Amino acid sequence: MENFLQQLKALSSAEDFLQFFGVPFDQSVVNVSRLHILKRFFQYIRQQTDLNPEDELKMFTTYRTLLTKAYGDFVKSTPANEKVFKVFQDVDGRQHVSLDSLKASMPQRAVA
Repeated sequence: MENFLQQLKALSSAEDFLQFFGVPFDQSVVNVSRLHILKRFFQYIRQQTDLNPEDELKMFTTYRTLLTKAYGDFVKSTPANEKVFKVFQDVDGRQHVSLDSLKASMPQRAVA
């Protein structure tokens, strides 16, 4: 019989995690924020200092609570507002590239 951590390793999509932990979800929220939800979930897990891998029931209930919280972050907000990924943290998701830097990055053409 697989233990809790082995079962977790078999999960790959946001839907897999939400279904495994029995967290009700709206597919339209997951369609927009799937990677953000999972990244936030793993951020919340990394903040936990008192998890004992031997206590699988406590781990399951803690993980379920954290996944519910991560999912809820994106029900009430947007990926751009939550800024989970670096692209959203840098200049509010806007990147600025000057024309001079574009010109400098292009290969030089030989003038005939």
